Amino acid sequence: MHRIAIIDGIRTPFCKMGTDFKDLSAQELGRIATRELLERTAIAPDAIDEVIFGNVSQPADAANIARVIALLSGIPKTVPACTVHRNCASGIEAAVQAAMKIQLGQGNCYIAGGTESMSNIPFYFSKELQDILTHLGRAKTLPQKLQTLIRLRPAYLKPRVGLEMGLTDPICGLIMGSTAEVLAREFNITRQEQDAFALESHLRAIRAKALLREEIVPVIPPPYQAAVEHDNGPREGQAIEALAKLKPYFDRRSGTVTVGNSSQVTDGAAALLITSDQKAKELDLKPLGFLKAYAFVGVDPHRMGIGPAHAIPQVLKKAGMRLKDIRAIEINEAFAAQVLACRKALDSPAFAKEFDYEGYCGTIGRDILNVNGGAIALGHPVGTTGARLILTMLKHMQRHNLNTGVVALCVGGGQGAAVILEQ
Repeated sequence: MHRIAIIDGIRTPFCKMGTDFKDLSAQELGRIATRELLERTAIAPDAIDEVIFGNVSQPADAANIARVIALLSGIPKTVPACTVHRNCASGIEAAVQAAMKIQLGQGNCYIAGGTESMSNIPFYFSKELQDILTHLGRAKTLPQKLQTLIRLRPAYLKPRVGLEMGLTDPICGLIMGSTAEVLAREFNITRQEQDAFALESHLRAIRAKALLREEIVPVIPPPYQAAVEHDNGPREGQAIEALAKLKPYFDRRSGTVTVGNSSQVTDGAAALLITSDQKAKELDLKPLGFLKAYAFVGVDPHRMGIGPAHAIPQVLKKAGMRLKDIRAIEINEAFAAQVLACRKALDSPAFAKEFDYEGYCGTIGRDILNVNGGAIALGHPVGTTGARLILTMLKHMQRHNLNTGVVALCVGGGQGAAVILEQ
């Protein structure tokens, strides 16, 4: 089977919801990343076999957003495109689908990535207001219109927030932050531990600002006056005292999860050029690295954040590797409590024995975990993050001449995802 080469990647800066990118659509962010990738790799657009993009919010004005991005980027209309959705792992899903298609011989050259404009996730009318507006549109006479309008109540005008709906699990009924509270209690993770982890995320991201800039294309958003060149989430001068002052957000009375030790709600896009090793040689392209193995797992939606603790041993089993052999790991920082819970689980002999992971678990040192900061500082544009993590890891491996690295995410709805990358 073909070895899966990741030639290069690029991403936009990640910007907090409602800030620099609030007037840029998800398709425009995706176009910017894709077009820059084509330019930097000098790959001919008609050499692409398919474009695959992850996206969670699925904007109504850009159905099958991958196709919209492809055409806006100048990729020929004869090249197909599809959009994938695996919640937080959508960006990884896009890369994995490209890999599977290459292995099946369906193509040799793919653009895979993710895009998300969380600023533009809409508010929704209540069902009652929708019904009234529908009947109003069908009313033919003034009395009929008045008869419809008298049904209107002030409560019907309250919108439903699309972002909150999307972050709430329909099966267990918990918003994602509440699932982090579940893990914090189960693993006895203190507020102090979470805040310390969050602080370190910011400190690392600030120190790595120049390194992260290597994977970023500057963007000039409306009103087109200045370029955004860096992620705007990392906070200079972030102090533990400031984090400690924040009130619990999801469990007001006894919780420990705050907006300060959670990932930031963010806009951004990323794109990767993925080929077979044979195609890379044919085009004289030197890969950043290779996708060696991947794994997806299901877990209890109440304990959504524990997904990486299962996905990492599973992908190591597939690759015939051990955790002790891995010198760089990225676990998406959906919440500090969630990453800390995964570390504790993987370090537990009882956990390894219970799930038949013995030999594939162990201690994950903080010195190899999220070394350039994570989503607590950088942000988590949900459909994009998986692709961003792959890009960040490959750049880190190249910079430090590391043979292998692992990328993992928890996934809303109760899943985990992990990939092994190699040089």
